[in-house]
Amino acid sequence: MLQLPKKLQPKQPLASPEESYEYCRQVTAKYSKTFYLGTLLMPKEKRSAIWAIYVWCRRTDELVDGPQAKLTTPETLDLWEQQLESVFAGQPIDDPDVALVDTLQRFPMDIQPFRDMIAGQRMDLYRNRYETFEELNLYCYRVAGTVGLMSSAVLGIDETYLNAPWYHHSVYIPEEEAVALGIANQLTNILRDVGEDRSRNRIYLPLEDLARFNYTEEDLFNGVIDDRWYNLMQFQIDRARQYYEDAERGIKALNPDGRWPVWSALMLYQGILDVIIKNNYDVFNRRAFVPTPNKMLYLPVAWLRAQVL
Repeated sequence: MLQLPKKLQPKQPLASPEESYEYCRQVTAKYSKTFYLGTLLMPKEKRSAIWAIYVWCRRTDELVDGPQAKLTTPETLDLWEQQLESVFAGQPIDDPDVALVDTLQRFPMDIQPFRDMIAGQRMDLYRNRYETFEELNLYCYRVAGTVGLMSSAVLGIDETYLNAPWYHHSVYIPEEEAVALGIANQLTNILRDVGEDRSRNRIYLPLEDLARFNYTEEDLFNGVIDDRWYNLMQFQIDRARQYYEDAERGIKALNPDGRWPVWSALMLYQGILDVIIKNNYDVFNRRAFVPTPNKMLYLPVAWLRAQVL
């Protein structure tokens, strides 16, 4: 059995798996309404597993971006990684861990994407600027592309697709496409949250891109919206859309019960980019979100794509 430091002794008594999954459902529904809507299209066992993964990812993110983030140190993340190792060893430390331990038993997955996500939070501890897109892309992989890999283990691959003659000699698992979807979502988050991030002295837009359009950090902090900003934002939106397009190619390899929710989540999240444009690229004073009635309109289109693409 894994030996844990005193700071990581399991809480007693722990929640039951049912209680833990319900907690994860509530957290997902509260903090990620668009994502939650997509999960409701999944079979019960799979959506519960996705909620458990989401809550672990949210807790990881809040170590750096949450209410107590000022207290987070490298040692905090070291302890969190040790807690992760405990979970993968089947030893939950607190109530949300119970659901994740159960999920890992039902859907075995690699620990590395989880470790990579923690590495992404380490980047946020000491970085608030990214010079190049290459640097930002690594960050996006760690904090979001990893989610695609975690989710793929739950969604599963269509065995009939794998057994097709053209894949007879090599097993196709859409890992690159799963990562692309995570990166696309994170780039969308970055564009939506420019105004919020500047209040924390963070600029995630690559500085090389600001320079490309002759737009300065001072302009950003002053919320300047002009032709330079329009062009810079459209450049970023086009990049994000390319990642969404790359991700689409992998959906057909998923189990049939996973295609509709993934198409729905992709289209719903990509819709945020359309709202940014509709808001005249004003992400300083207006938060871009897809209204609920509009979300409903995406679902039948996503269903159709899941059947034919």
